[in-house]
Order: sequence, then C-alpha cells, then structure tokens
Amino acid sequence: MSGPFEIRAVRAFVLEAGDTGGDYHRRKEGHWISDTLISNPMSGYPEYRQRRTSWGIGVLGSVVVEIEAVDGTIGVATGMGGEPAAYLIKRHFERFLLDSDPRDTARIWDQMFRASMFYGRKGLTMTAISVVDLALWDLLGKLRGEPVYKMIGGAVRDELTLYCTGPEPALYKELGFFGGKIPLPEGPMDGPAGLRRNVDRIAAVRDAVGPDFPIMLDCYMSLDVPYAIDLAEKVRPFGIYWIEEALHPDDYDGHKLLKAACPWMRWTTGEHEYTRYGFRNLVVNRAVDIIQPDVMWLGGLTELIRVAALANAYDIPVVPHGSGAYSYHFSITQPQAPFCEYINISPDGRSVAPVFGNVFKNEVIPDNGRLALGNAPGFGLELDRQAVQMIEFE
Repeated sequence: MSGPFEIRAVRAFVLEAGDTGGDYHRRKEGHWISDTLISNPMSGYPEYRQRRTSWGIGVLGSVVVEIEAVDGTIGVATGMGGEPAAYLIKRHFERFLLDSDPRDTARIWDQMFRASMFYGRKGLTMTAISVVDLALWDLLGKLRGEPVYKMIGGAVRDELTLYCTGPEPALYKELGFFGGKIPLPEGPMDGPAGLRRNVDRIAAVRDAVGPDFPIMLDCYMSLDVPYAIDLAEKVRPFGIYWIEEALHPDDYDGHKLLKAACPWMRWTTGEHEYTRYGFRNLVVNRAVDIIQPDVMWLGGLTELIRVAALANAYDIPVVPHGSGAYSYHFSITQPQAPFCEYINISPDGRSVAPVFGNVFKNEVIPDNGRLALGNAPGFGLELDRQAVQMIEFE
C-alpha cells in the first residue's frame, strides 16, 4: 500500500451534553422534540405517554468517530449510540479498519456486518457500523480532495428542496420549505375521542397553511391497521401528502393492507428499518409508496446506496430520514430522491439551526427551504473541538 491510503488510528468519543450530536432525541426538557405530544409505542402506558424522553428515547446519546490516515488526514462523523456504540467500534470493529485502505468501503462494511451478525443485523449494532462508514467516506473525500456527492455519481440537480419537520408548519411555509411534517398527537389507545382530536388538529393545520402546502403526518410506529385506515379516510378531505410510519416496522403485511385499503394515500416508512435485507421486504412487495432510510441508522452511506438501487428498480422514491449533511450528499445524486428532510432542531422549532448542534463549525443549513452543496472535501464538516465536550472511549 502506498501514499496516504492507509488507516493508522480509529477513535471513538462519547458526547457528554444533550442537545447536540447525532442522537436527534436526546433533548433537554422544554425542547419541542421532548415535550410535544406524539403517539408512540409507549403511549399505552399513562406514566410514559406525555414525553418520549420519559421512557428513554435519548438514553443512548451521541457518538463521534475519527478515522485517521497515515498522513494525518482525519475523517469524522457523528451518530447515535453513545458509549455502547463506542464500545462496539473500539472493541470489535476497529480491527477491520486498522492498516486497511479507506477506499475499500465495501470490504470493510461487509466484514463489520458479517462479524456482528450473531448479535447485530439491526438496531444499535447498525448505528455503530453507520457512523464508522460515514467517517470512512468523509476521510476518503478529504484524501481525494472531493465532496462525497462527487464520489458517488455527482449532483443531478443544482440544489436540494427540503421539507421541515417540527411543530410550526405555517411558519415553515413562510420560511420557504416545500412542506411540513407534524407529529400525530393521539393513537388507538385514546379511542374515538382521540381520533376526533387528531382530525381537528389536522384540519386546523390545513386551514393555517392553505390548500397547497404539503402536510405529512408522523405516527411513529404507534397505530394498527384499522386505526390507520380510519385516520386516512377521515383526513382525506385535507389533502395529506403522506402518512408516515403508521405501523410496527416489522409489520410488512400490515403495510400492504394499508396500501390496498387506501391506494389514494401515500404510505411511507423506513427510518427504523436496517440494511438492504430489511428494505427488500418493503420494496419487492411494494408495501409502501416511499421509503425513508436513515443513513445514520440503516448501515451508513455504503448500504444506503444499495438500498436506493433496489428501490430505483421498482420506481419507489427514496426520501431519507433526517441526518443532515449525510443525507444531503446522498440525495443530491439521486433522481428518485425528489426532496429531503430537515428536522428542526431549534428548541422551540421556530428557527433554522444546525442539525448536529455545535458539533461542527460549518454545518450547512437551509436557506428559503433550499440548500446547495459546495466543493468542500468529504461531507464538508469540521469538528469544533472547542465547542463540544467529548470523552474518548479507550
């Protein structure tokens, strides 16, 4: 091996503070993400109904990974998983990286996945693999002096169009976003009265944003098939753009039933799906209209490219979940990715803030609901060591 294309060090850091880093949900009390009522898998337990943080949605926290080449060039990425992810990265996955060529992304990914198959395949293990993979792509871009999107096919459009997830869709319309996604407050456990309140809430949002602004509903894995069908029928007059993640992620047959019962509604899911093997069930069976992989969770950019190729063969659009610059660099290369998500991370959901908080010095943010990517190498992110408190996992 010659030149700088050799890895000499892998470092994993745990972020101490909340409200920053790759764990979207680790937010302090008072933040709209932690305090806004949303129907969720724990809503059936009154003591855990009001806030997702009460049942531990942010318990893992954020991790930062650095991969250093022999010439001192460093690739960096943040993701979800905190100390448990850092443990997996240092105790298990590091061996597949040290002395390897960072251009061998497919081999490194395959070795991490196969070596962890007996305990992994989904969840925490895949978030750890994802952040390593993203740091690897960042390193490769910096070694080559190219942005990641240039290395995976180049841009198919000059800029990205974004929709905004948050509590203030009327404001997001004023800010120039394509559409707004809101949480569904109540679910099956709230009975017919809760369903009426959901419909009233959606009617009020439609009235506030006018007839043409797309509204998406986030149901966060909390509904069942009959309730989801009933909801879709009752909100049909309001022109909802899609209903997202209505069912348990593994209920592939249920998703097919929703499509059959309400073919006029767009049904989406995928943020809690992992690898091409999980997405194969959704795509090949045409169980959804749009897939929403999260590049920081499903297995990183290497695996997202494979998932997108599978979806493209079935003409199923790919609209990634969150993930800031990591999703932007992917989406701008994809003809079947018509727009992208911006998760509003500001505490009150009323200002446009960096998705990863203060982790990076130069994170790109939307302007008038749009975003252009420059020519900075890698993902264009520089770690701000002065602003963020990190503890290295030894």
